[in-house]
Amino acid sequence: MTRFYDDLETRSDDERAADIARLLPEQIARAKALPGYAKSLADVDPAKITSVADLAALPVLRKSELGKAQAANPPFGGFTVRPASGFAHIFQSPGPIYEPGGIDRDWWRFGRVLHAAGIGKGDIVQNCFGYHLTPAGMLFENGARAVGAAVLPAGTGQTELQVTAARDVGTTAYAGTPDYLKVILDKADTMGVTLGITKATVGGGALFPSLRAEYADRGIFCLQSYATADIGNIAYETDALEGMIADEHVIVEIVTPGTGDPVAPGEVGEVVVTTLNPDYPLIRFATGDLSAVMDGKSPCGRTNMRIRGWMGRADQTTKIKGMFIRPEQVAALVSKHEEILKARVVARREGEMDTMTVQLETSGGERPEYARTIADILKLKGKIEIMAPGSLPRDGLVIEDQRSYE
Repeated sequence: MTRFYDDLETRSDDERAADIARLLPEQIARAKALPGYAKSLADVDPAKITSVADLAALPVLRKSELGKAQAANPPFGGFTVRPASGFAHIFQSPGPIYEPGGIDRDWWRFGRVLHAAGIGKGDIVQNCFGYHLTPAGMLFENGARAVGAAVLPAGTGQTELQVTAARDVGTTAYAGTPDYLKVILDKADTMGVTLGITKATVGGGALFPSLRAEYADRGIFCLQSYATADIGNIAYETDALEGMIADEHVIVEIVTPGTGDPVAPGEVGEVVVTTLNPDYPLIRFATGDLSAVMDGKSPCGRTNMRIRGWMGRADQTTKIKGMFIRPEQVAALVSKHEEILKARVVARREGEMDTMTVQLETSGGERPEYARTIADILKLKGKIEIMAPGSLPRDGLVIEDQRSYE
């Protein structure tokens, strides 16, 4: 296996800037011709947008705007170059938000992620991301194909069968959320099964240092990536373990949350991404995630900019067990039961696993239907705590993340 995925990873700053100067105006022109950008880019001259700095003059596209456009012009809101029938896949994420998907070589750019983790020809990847409606499973499968690895499309759950399959087929690499690999390994221990997993690429949640260390103690080299369903790969770790390196086919900006104004170098702000994907030209797409640019280059030899990885959300949205929990979901939970006055979702870590506690402020006791409503609206099961009226803090929080990311 070669050290780098391709020559793009080691370009000089001047070479990368020259490529952006050539590709960015083409992408802006491509976007301007689409119905979704008819108003926002109407007065923009694509030929004048030739650098990252030039992008700051363009409006930010927020997911809420994308959702409204999709509702008015389904399924993609006029933001794709091809019609829905022209894509290999159409995915639905919570919202709902619809995303296109391709099967061209490395369409989601995850080959770069897997290559950095040492995964390639001769590996069998147990892909434990979901294949149901959302694109996560296909992101990693597409990447595995790009590097020549075989895939066991395991999806989520049925842990005992996962262990059996991993043993029988000779799984060497894991792809999935950070926590679920531990679930598989612990189940294998209880079954007396020795697995051959030595590599892992994880996403959909934070890889906490203590969990990474536990995997290392088991002989598993584990790296994480940062991606979204809309964009695909945004940034990824390498063996240097010093921040995340931006993908070569996106342009990453860090801006003041709620605005499109770039922050000073090193300051924490919202991640805004422009893709160079000609099929789906998202221009200054606001992820809602927080991060910061790191100084200097990575010791691994890759030369693109680095970010500090995922540092929380610009709003109260958080991710628990790989699922987003949003303030509007908590509001919907409260509205389902008139006796519930207020609710708060608390995210914690227990035994290297995410946990969710739902605190319900109500004068009545716990009712069986609360658990069903929580599972239906939040898409997760969690512990329920009944709180007396007036006992929850009036601090504006409906989602409290008590996990430490240090």
